Amino acid sequence: MATAGVRLLRNLASSVAVLAVILFVAWGLPAINRLVPAGHDTIGGKAYAVGAGVVVVPPEQAEIDPSKTRPGTDRGTVLFLVGPVRYVIVVAPFVGALSDAAGKLREKITGTRGYQVTGADDPVTTAGGLNGLQGSYSAPGRLGRYAVFLSKGRSIEVTVSGAQSELANQMAGIEASIASIEQR
Repeated sequence: MATAGVRLLRNLASSVAVLAVILFVAWGLPAINRLVPAGHDTIGGKAYAVGAGVVVVPPEQAEIDPSKTRPGTDRGTVLFLVGPVRYVIVVAPFVGALSDAAGKLREKITGTRGYQVTGADDPVTTAGGLNGLQGSYSAPGRLGRYAVFLSKGRSIEVTVSGAQSELANQMAGIEASIASIEQR
């Protein structure tokens, strides 16, 4: 009888341990995750390497969202948050003309339900001499701007979106940042 009682206690202890692990995974890990900040580091005003040799100086108030940022040697993505405005730069290998790159970006934008490009592309040049095309788009409750540049076999896609008043308040700093994009 003593071995049956010991076995019963061992089974109970094992079951309690398994239950504790399940509870920790279900409630403990999410609680710890909520305690850790999302990592929005303020990096505005300092040169930031997006990837593949592309560098930008984000607006002064810009924070980076590391969960959506992937720098790399041949490509890169960065998400800056300028207040409630999203400012994204994507660098990727690209073969083709600037008009092809702009068309690809417009398709990416309009591929999202409710998003539409408004108007034609206009030429734009960065302070470092990169030539590109820029335009505007709209989405439910949001407005946006986009730009695309080609350099050294890569496209540099820029998208900016926010509510109309928020976007208007941040656009001067964002335009200066877009003008700072350069390929090193």
